[in-house]
Amino acid sequence: MTSEREKMLQGDLYDPDDPELVADRRHARELTDEYNGTAPTEGDRRTALLAELFGTASEGAHVEPPFRCDYGYNVHVGADFYANFDCVFLDVCRISIGENCLLGPGVHIYTATHPRDPEERAGGLEYGEPVTVGDDVWIGGRAVLNPGVSVGDDSIVGSGAVVTSDVPPNVVVRGNPATVVREHDPDE
Repeated sequence: MTSEREKMLQGDLYDPDDPELVADRRHARELTDEYNGTAPTEGDRRTALLAELFGTASEGAHVEPPFRCDYGYNVHVGADFYANFDCVFLDVCRISIGENCLLGPGVHIYTATHPRDPEERAGGLEYGEPVTVGDDVWIGGRAVLNPGVSVGDDSIVGSGAVVTSDVPPNVVVRGNPATVVREHDPDE
Protein backbone atom coordinates (compact mmCIF):
# COMPACT_ATOMS: atom_id res chain seq x y z
CA MET A 1 0.00 0.00 0.00
CA THR A 2 1.30 3.44 -0.92
CA SER A 3 1.71 5.87 1.99
CA GLU A 4 0.59 9.50 1.79
CA ARG A 5 4.26 10.50 1.95
CA GLU A 6 5.06 8.27 -1.05
CA LYS A 7 2.12 9.75 -2.96
CA MET A 8 3.34 13.27 -2.16
CA LEU A 9 6.89 12.54 -3.30
CA GLN A 10 5.59 11.04 -6.56
CA GLY A 11 3.48 14.11 -7.32
CA ASP A 12 0.20 12.25 -6.81
CA LEU A 13 -2.80 13.54 -4.87
CA TYR A 14 -2.17 13.04 -1.16
CA ASP A 15 -3.71 13.91 2.20
CA PRO A 16 -1.60 16.62 3.92
CA ASP A 17 -3.32 15.81 7.24
CA ASP A 18 -1.70 12.36 7.30
CA PRO A 19 -0.03 11.99 10.73
CA GLU A 20 3.38 11.13 9.22
CA LEU A 21 3.33 14.28 7.08
CA VAL A 22 2.12 16.42 9.98
CA ALA A 23 5.06 15.10 12.04
CA ASP A 24 7.49 15.74 9.16
CA ARG A 25 6.30 19.35 8.83
CA ARG A 26 6.53 19.84 12.60
CA HIS A 27 10.11 18.56 12.56
CA ALA A 28 10.99 20.95 9.72
CA ARG A 29 9.43 23.85 11.67
CA GLU A 30 11.50 22.95 14.72
CA LEU A 31 14.71 22.86 12.68
CA THR A 32 13.93 26.12 10.85
CA ASP A 33 13.04 27.84 14.13
CA GLU A 34 16.36 26.67 15.57
CA TYR A 35 18.20 27.76 12.41
CA ASN A 36 16.47 31.15 12.37
CA GLY A 37 17.51 31.67 15.99
CA THR A 38 21.23 31.24 15.32
CA ALA A 39 23.66 34.11 15.58
CA PRO A 40 25.69 35.25 12.55
CA THR A 41 28.81 33.90 14.27
CA GLU A 42 27.40 30.35 14.46
CA GLY A 43 28.46 29.21 11.00
CA ASP A 44 29.25 25.63 12.02
CA ARG A 45 25.90 25.24 13.76
CA ARG A 46 24.07 26.65 10.73
CA THR A 47 25.92 24.23 8.45
CA ALA A 48 24.97 21.29 10.68
CA LEU A 49 21.31 22.36 10.85
CA LEU A 50 21.08 22.76 7.06
CA ALA A 51 22.64 19.31 6.65
CA GLU A 52 19.95 17.89 8.94
CA LEU A 53 17.09 19.87 7.36
CA PHE A 54 17.88 19.60 3.64
CA GLY A 55 18.01 16.42 1.60
CA THR A 56 21.35 17.67 0.26
CA ALA A 57 23.27 20.72 1.42
CA SER A 58 26.55 20.67 -0.50
CA GLU A 59 29.73 22.40 0.58
CA GLY A 60 29.47 26.14 0.91
CA ALA A 61 25.66 26.21 1.13
CA HIS A 62 24.51 29.28 3.04
CA VAL A 63 21.01 30.50 3.86
CA GLU A 64 20.41 33.81 5.62
CA PRO A 65 17.75 33.57 8.31
CA PRO A 66 14.85 33.79 8.43
CA PHE A 67 14.04 30.87 6.16
CA ARG A 68 10.90 28.72 5.87
CA CYS A 69 10.12 25.39 4.22
CA ASP A 70 7.48 22.65 4.44
CA TYR A 71 9.62 19.53 4.82
CA GLY A 72 13.24 20.37 4.07
CA TYR A 73 14.16 16.84 3.03
CA ASN A 74 12.95 17.60 -0.52
CA VAL A 75 15.43 20.49 -0.89
CA HIS A 76 18.72 19.68 -2.64
CA VAL A 77 21.27 22.45 -3.18
CA GLY A 78 24.64 22.31 -4.90
CA ALA A 79 28.00 23.69 -3.84
CA ASP A 80 28.28 27.39 -3.09
CA PHE A 81 24.52 27.94 -2.92
CA TYR A 82 23.46 31.23 -1.31
CA ALA A 83 19.96 32.33 -0.30
CA ASN A 84 19.40 35.80 1.12
CA PHE A 85 16.89 36.73 3.87
CA ASP A 86 13.22 35.64 3.91
CA CYS A 87 13.26 32.84 1.34
CA VAL A 88 10.37 30.33 1.39
CA PHE A 89 10.46 26.84 -0.15
CA LEU A 90 7.19 24.89 -0.31
CA ASP A 91 8.88 21.56 -0.91
CA VAL A 92 6.17 18.90 -1.12
CA CYS A 93 8.13 17.67 -4.15
CA ARG A 94 11.81 17.90 -4.94
CA ILE A 95 13.48 21.29 -5.27
CA SER A 96 16.85 20.85 -6.99
CA ILE A 97 19.18 23.83 -7.18
CA GLY A 98 22.56 23.53 -8.89
CA GLU A 99 25.99 24.83 -8.04
CA ASN A 100 26.95 28.49 -7.68
CA CYS A 101 23.36 29.71 -7.44
CA LEU A 102 22.34 32.96 -5.80
CA LEU A 103 18.86 33.79 -4.48
CA GLY A 104 17.94 37.34 -3.58
CA PRO A 105 15.86 38.23 -0.53
CA GLY A 106 12.32 36.94 -0.39
CA VAL A 107 12.60 34.39 -3.20
CA HIS A 108 9.75 31.88 -3.06
CA ILE A 109 9.90 28.43 -4.66
CA TYR A 110 6.62 26.51 -4.75
CA THR A 111 6.19 22.84 -5.60
CA ALA A 112 2.83 22.60 -3.79
CA THR A 113 -0.34 22.96 -5.80
CA HIS A 114 -4.02 22.01 -5.63
CA PRO A 115 -6.57 20.33 -7.89
CA ARG A 116 -8.20 22.64 -10.44
CA ASP A 117 -11.65 21.13 -9.90
CA PRO A 118 -13.34 23.04 -7.01
CA GLU A 119 -15.10 19.98 -5.58
CA GLU A 120 -11.91 17.96 -5.59
CA ARG A 121 -9.99 20.91 -4.11
CA ALA A 122 -12.58 21.25 -1.33
CA GLY A 123 -11.85 17.64 -0.40
CA GLY A 124 -8.49 18.76 0.98
CA LEU A 125 -6.17 16.70 -1.19
CA GLU A 126 -3.19 18.37 -2.81
CA TYR A 127 -0.20 17.44 -4.94
CA GLY A 128 3.10 18.85 -6.10
CA GLU A 129 5.34 19.30 -9.11
CA PRO A 130 9.15 19.45 -8.77
CA VAL A 131 11.20 22.59 -9.46
CA THR A 132 14.70 22.43 -10.93
CA VAL A 133 17.25 25.23 -11.10
CA GLY A 134 20.46 24.66 -13.07
CA ASP A 135 24.01 25.75 -12.27
CA ASP A 136 25.19 29.37 -12.07
CA VAL A 137 21.69 30.83 -11.85
CA TRP A 138 20.88 34.15 -10.18
CA ILE A 139 17.31 34.68 -8.98
CA GLY A 140 16.51 38.26 -8.00
CA GLY A 141 14.69 39.35 -4.87
CA ARG A 142 10.97 38.62 -4.51
CA ALA A 143 10.95 36.34 -7.56
CA VAL A 144 8.56 33.37 -7.48
CA LEU A 145 9.14 29.98 -9.10
CA ASN A 146 5.85 28.14 -9.57
CA PRO A 147 5.29 24.36 -9.42
CA GLY A 148 6.83 22.30 -12.19
CA VAL A 149 9.18 24.90 -13.68
CA SER A 150 12.86 24.60 -14.49
CA VAL A 151 15.45 27.34 -14.89
CA GLY A 152 18.34 26.58 -17.25
CA ASP A 153 22.04 26.97 -16.49
CA ASP A 154 23.53 30.47 -16.46
CA SER A 155 20.15 32.23 -16.53
CA ILE A 156 19.05 35.27 -14.56
CA VAL A 157 15.54 35.70 -13.14
CA GLY A 158 14.84 39.39 -12.53
CA SER A 159 13.58 40.75 -9.23
CA GLY A 160 9.86 40.30 -8.78
CA ALA A 161 9.51 37.92 -11.73
CA VAL A 162 6.86 35.21 -11.55
CA VAL A 163 8.15 32.14 -13.36
CA THR A 164 5.17 30.16 -14.69
CA SER A 165 6.96 28.17 -17.43
CA ASP A 166 10.44 26.81 -18.08
CA VAL A 167 13.32 29.25 -18.49
CA PRO A 168 15.92 28.19 -21.09
CA PRO A 169 19.65 28.40 -20.37
CA ASN A 170 21.61 31.61 -20.89
CA VAL A 171 18.73 34.10 -20.80
CA VAL A 172 17.44 36.93 -18.66
CA VAL A 173 13.75 36.80 -17.74
CA ARG A 174 11.59 39.31 -15.91
CA GLY A 175 7.97 40.27 -15.43
CA ASN A 176 4.71 38.56 -14.54
CA PRO A 177 4.58 36.13 -16.13
CA ALA A 178 8.33 35.99 -16.63
CA THR A 179 9.38 36.33 -20.25
CA VAL A 180 12.77 36.30 -21.93
CA VAL A 181 14.04 39.85 -22.37
CA ARG A 182 17.45 38.97 -23.78
CA GLU A 183 19.99 36.24 -24.25
CA HIS A 184 22.85 36.18 -21.80
CA ASP A 185 26.42 35.12 -22.53
CA PRO A 186 27.94 34.12 -19.18
CA ASP A 187 31.45 34.59 -20.61
CA GLU A 188 30.92 38.32 -21.33
